[in-house]
Amino acid sequence: MKKEEVLIEALPYIQTYEGKTFVIKYGGAAMTDPLLKETFGKDVTILRKIGINIVIVHGGGKEITDIAKKLGIETKFVDGQRYTDEKMVEVVQMVLAGKINKEIVNLINRNDGGAVGLSGVDNMLLCAEKLVEGEADLGLVGKVTSVNVPFIELLLKNGMMPVIAPVGVGGDGTTYNINADLAAGAIASALKAEKLVYLSDIEGIVINKKRISTMTETEAERLIEQGAIFGGMIPKVQSAFKTLNAGVKKVHIVDGRIKHSLLLEIFTDEGIGTQMIREGALARR
Repeated sequence: MKKEEVLIEALPYIQTYEGKTFVIKYGGAAMTDPLLKETFGKDVTILRKIGINIVIVHGGGKEITDIAKKLGIETKFVDGQRYTDEKMVEVVQMVLAGKINKEIVNLINRNDGGAVGLSGVDNMLLCAEKLVEGEADLGLVGKVTSVNVPFIELLLKNGMMPVIAPVGVGGDGTTYNINADLAAGAIASALKAEKLVYLSDIEGIVINKKRISTMTETEAERLIEQGAIFGGMIPKVQSAFKTLNAGVKKVHIVDGRIKHSLLLEIFTDEGIGTQMIREGALARR
């Protein structure tokens, strides 16, 4: 009976999301734990097989640091963010667009997921410019200025699953390292995606030891003012609502440390993470 109930509960979601586009930011333990990697490959393949268009954007900061160390290249941080010089941007490209990207593509394609690996440099997928944040100079760290939407839509139309390394290219051909969260937000906004899902190592937004299942911008602002949402979570939440205001229907923060967390969040009424929605939008997943 329990299996039947799960399938019945999932049916309306499957019907609703057929033909829609989800952008998934893949990171954290789900990228490093062997078992979680396998379940992620299966989950995104299931989503594609039932007719949902899937675009994946991945990070890989830890591996960049590890490879840079092996190559004798020092990793510098400015205000907690990686400084990227010309040597480091070569490592970023090598690790993100090469090693990690192809591992993810292989993982998905072992399940017949139709994944194709790309970086933002391919066909000018992610055009970028230097990121300027106050007085901090992060070197060759960029922000997305435009997304090649027709290129992504062409791949999706032909049944492929783009797996994108967040490396962008400037108008003069300069390569930029782009924060994966910001790249995923920019891509989701450009595609007017149905959902943007952040797979991370937190269970969502937790207030007084209780996970908040659904949150609006008004509620988020109130919790920030009260100090209940603080520190590094503030920019994440604000960025999520900025993405919603740019045309994405819903943004989810999901605990990637839980097996099949993607399916549990998307196909059950309560979900297992936090979804951020526009004012007045339906709270159902």
